[in-house]
Amino acid sequence: MISSGEADVAALPTNTAAILYNKTSGNVQLAALNTLGVLYIVTNGEDISSIEDLKGKTVYSSGQGATPEYAFNYILTENGLTPGTDVTVEYKADHSELAASILSGDAKIAVLPEPFVTQVTAKDPNVQVALNLTDEWNKVAGDKSVLTMGCLVVRKDFAEQNKEAFDAFLDEYKESVDFTNNHVDEAAELSEKYDIMPAAVAEKAIPNCNIVYMDGEEMQKKMPDFLNILFTANPKSVGGELPGEDFYYIK
Repeated sequence: MISSGEADVAALPTNTAAILYNKTSGNVQLAALNTLGVLYIVTNGEDISSIEDLKGKTVYSSGQGATPEYAFNYILTENGLTPGTDVTVEYKADHSELAASILSGDAKIAVLPEPFVTQVTAKDPNVQVALNLTDEWNKVAGDKSVLTMGCLVVRKDFAEQNKEAFDAFLDEYKESVDFTNNHVDEAAELSEKYDIMPAAVAEKAIPNCNIVYMDGEEMQKKMPDFLNILFTANPKSVGGELPGEDFYYIK
């Protein structure tokens, strides 16, 4: 819909923004980051307290060929572990199947995103959160990049023709993010009202979902290294080539 012009603004996985930038010859811009890492290592009957503890283990995951795979492999590699050799990674088709596997005990260790983490830990107290992969990313990447899973994009021609209105929208979007993080109970009620997820689950999940608003120079500083990590893992993950400076929408 973004490519065809049916939609002007969209919330998307971050690497998809880069793919669309390349696909549309630069007519899709990154306006803001809205979600940092939501990936966690969860366990059912295994004692894991560091990335090094994964050596010799089988880890189940979803998101093969997408950011979860490349982010986890980067973290493993930067910790001296070779994916496929030191750590076996088995992929499930989707997050729901993976969540069911960890609950059944078929998977003892899994890379799982929120809000599925909250759902499985609520259903079975034996399922524990062992590691926050955003923290593990920050340990190896420093301040060069952020692990970011979601973003807001805009069609460049739409933004140029409606700059005042779009900038006002971004201001309100930031207010919405701040409201969600600062009034979790009220945001959780809205989540249930609009059939996103039950309020009880949302209230527990929101604090772990890394909902943010990052735009402008900070976004422009933190994104290139992240995209380069994805590009190095698989050029197709960002559309075949790294975006240029015009990828970033600056208010």
